[in-house]
Amino acid sequence: MPATRTTLRRSLAAAAALPLLAVALTACGYGSEAKDDAAEPGASADGKKLSADTVKIGYFPNLTHATALVGIQEGLIAKELGGTTVKPSTFNAGPSEIEALNAGSIDIGFIGPSPSINGYAKSKGQSLRIIGGSASGGVKLVVDPKKIKTLDDLKGKKIATPQLGNTQDVAFLNWISEKGWKVDAQSGKGDVSVVRSDNKVTPDAFKSGSLDGAWVPEPTASKLVAEGGKVLLDESTLWPDDKFVITNIIVSQKFLSEHPDVVDAVLRGTVNTNKWINANPDEAKASANSALEKLSGKALPTEVLDPAWESIRITDDPLAATLQAQADHAVEAGLLEKPDLDGIYDLKPLNKILKAEGQPEVSDAGLGVK
Repeated sequence: MPATRTTLRRSLAAAAALPLLAVALTACGYGSEAKDDAAEPGASADGKKLSADTVKIGYFPNLTHATALVGIQEGLIAKELGGTTVKPSTFNAGPSEIEALNAGSIDIGFIGPSPSINGYAKSKGQSLRIIGGSASGGVKLVVDPKKIKTLDDLKGKKIATPQLGNTQDVAFLNWISEKGWKVDAQSGKGDVSVVRSDNKVTPDAFKSGSLDGAWVPEPTASKLVAEGGKVLLDESTLWPDDKFVITNIIVSQKFLSEHPDVVDAVLRGTVNTNKWINANPDEAKASANSALEKLSGKALPTEVLDPAWESIRITDDPLAATLQAQADHAVEAGLLEKPDLDGIYDLKPLNKILKAEGQPEVSDAGLGVK
């Protein structure tokens, strides 16, 4: 039997004290191409020479990767790196970013929980570590208000998710299960038709009427609203304290071992970036949109940008217990088997930085390196 929302909240509250198991998930459906971007040498306040001449950082051109967008655009990450050059690369999908990390094409990446788990599990715990958080939230159920007026009206309708087994797909399947409805996870057929649709094409499919709604991340959700959709549910309301991980910071274990000083510098940069974003939300929003325009050639219009930005929380906390819960949901849906994720987190460098900043340390929910 699936866990009720109350059970979920209780289990998450206790998660940090329990040994945890998780599941390998596929990544968000954003395409597969990577793009190298121009980079400038870093210039730290103390001019300290670090152990690597270059650090290669990967991320998505997506608002849920605002820490990378803003931190690189504003030079806040480069500032901590002394003469070490930042070489950014953008990706449209988790699998391609994990492949790049495994191949050494990037050293550090901003990425969702599903590909983080998948990459770690497939390598049997040898490829990466999660070293920090970046963003929470930013996922919504948007529907055609002419066809769907209440959550119960979803029965019999066609609802899109980005990809089979991705983070939003698992969340929607779990929600359906808690409603007591039946859907075959692989085919998407059942009491609700779950349609796996690339986020780039979902708005057009929704506009044409071939989809009745979608459970999707930002800014796709706000693009659907701009096409006449209505937000029927914000996924954050299903989680304790309205928080769940949507973007992590990962690092190659090889790079972490060989260049811990560079990793520390990048983390200081992300902590400073997150602090600046939260203290200057309007400036940060404009900076992120400017970065997106440079990367994609097109800025987000105000009617998409504003609600999308409002629903995303920027945080240093990787919210490890919620990654565990997302993984468990995929197991319960019958999509995947449980791998051993012990050691997926190494939050010691981040917690050292947070302590020095007078901020509270963050938890690895029992999945940290020993």
